Amino acid sequence: MKSHSDCLIFHVDVNSAYLSWESCERKKKDPDSVDLRTIPSAIGGDQEKRHGVILAKSTLAKSYGITTGETIYSALKKCPNLVLVPPNHALYKNYSKQLIALLENYAPCVEQFSIDEAFCDMSHTQLVYGDPITSATRLKEKIKEELGFTVNIGISSNKVLAKMASDFEKPDKIHTLFPEEVEEKIWPLPVRKLFSVGRATERKLKELGIYTIGELAKTDITFLTSHLKKQGEVIHSYANGNSVSFIEKKSSSAKGYSNEVTIPFDVEDASRAKWILLSLSETVCRRMRESNVLGVTLSITITYQNFVHVTHQRTLLTPTNTTDIFYHVICELFDELWNGTPIRLLGCGANKITADESEQLNLFETKNAEKYKKLDGALDSIRKKFGDGAIKRASFLEK
Repeated sequence: MKSHSDCLIFHVDVNSAYLSWESCERKKKDPDSVDLRTIPSAIGGDQEKRHGVILAKSTLAKSYGITTGETIYSALKKCPNLVLVPPNHALYKNYSKQLIALLENYAPCVEQFSIDEAFCDMSHTQLVYGDPITSATRLKEKIKEELGFTVNIGISSNKVLAKMASDFEKPDKIHTLFPEEVEEKIWPLPVRKLFSVGRATERKLKELGIYTIGELAKTDITFLTSHLKKQGEVIHSYANGNSVSFIEKKSSSAKGYSNEVTIPFDVEDASRAKWILLSLSETVCRRMRESNVLGVTLSITITYQNFVHVTHQRTLLTPTNTTDIFYHVICELFDELWNGTPIRLLGCGANKITADESEQLNLFETKNAEKYKKLDGALDSIRKKFGDGAIKRASFLEK
């Protein structure tokens, strides 16, 4: 098993992002204006279109018991002098881009998780930035000085624990949660605090007599899976500090769209490799669809445990940006290329691009093509509206 010295992950989370970014913009325009972060204030959704929902709140607003997601009507009953500001999503996207650009100049590899969160792979950077706390402090202060807002940074050896660490005391804090700290730091917490445990799962766990993360961690896995199926196995693993997670490095250009990932463990079976390739394929195809282009030549990249680097490609008769068709070809390329050696890096992409959207289907593709297109369109729409984590394929819950 790897130690946290082998794999070091930062989870960077902007404190009250929408409110912070609105405050930064107002202070830029008028340095003498009141800082929304220092008064009871909130970003409130449009009364008609967003049903008056609180999207973000200041620390003082939180002290009144105001929570994200509650109605404006309810929030004003708790705090009649609450200052409400309408959302400005164009502004948020701009600040989010600035944050990611700064992180990419600091960390070797960055994966954006949401508009106000990102994972940074800081493995083997100690000689450059010092120990993890020193490095995180430097990054946190750099964000504050250059962009004007504060973040929490969670530090661990995997993404799940790093994200949970960043949710500890706020704002403007740094927290560690390495596997050896799990028992002390999160086992006493309510099970609802565990990443991926929602209200419905919490209710099921309580019905089973499981109230804390520690109780979940100690519960027999067979008992859990008999009641919660595969999800029981997943949350049991998280409760014990275990998570197979990696940082995705994303890249694209006018000549091609690709995605690759360096994996912090050796992939030794085809099913695991293809599960990772499905995630990469979804990202590549989604970006092609966003750009209204099709891939002509599809390729796969493998770097083995011994650092030998190999590639394989195929030119299609029918260009595509449909995830299932793309993934099917990528899997065939993988089966043709892989020699059984443990894998450390996987990548896939489309190396030739066409803007012609008149996709000519062959006889074998016609049957399911329309179904796949509708599925991709539905997934894209949901993720665009609610974020990348809003919906996942069931296969991703089975690893």
